[in-house]
Amino acid sequence: KGFAQLMESLEVGRIAIAASAVGVAAASLKAAMQFASERKAFGKPIDQHQAIELRLAEMATKLLAARQVTLLAAETKQAGGRADMVSAMAKLYASEAAAEITQDAIRVHGGHGYIADYQVERLHREALLYLVGEGTNDINKLVIARRLREGRETSLLGLV
Repeated sequence: KGFAQLMESLEVGRIAIAASAVGVAAASLKAAMQFASERKAFGKPIDQHQAIELRLAEMATKLLAARQVTLLAAETKQAGGRADMVSAMAKLYASEAAAEITQDAIRVHGGHGYIADYQVERLHREALLYLVGEGTNDINKLVIARRLREGRETSLLGLV
């Protein structure tokens, strides 16, 4: 039973990593939005400049998608279903999204984003950990691919 117990703990761990990544991404978006509303360039807050608007929109969209796949993984696990593939998907997508969102938050902050006094610098360092914790993202991609090939979870997730 040891292998089955190990696999179950990996599912829970991957969901936990995904949830943590979503939290880091949300904090990064919030910090970027606040900074962009306060920082002025050319006589108006930078969140009124199209380049920043587009970046914030992409950040929010990635955050929502990461949150939704993480919730699906948690709900699947809580319902007692097999969650190998969906937990790997949640960990993969949420960790990649967190890394991208925190990097975009640094870009919104400009030069301030690299200063340790700003929260986004720390959040970016944290986000990088999620790319390798509970199995690297390449390992999670292999889990997803093998589950697709085996047909596990595919109908539950509406993939086929």
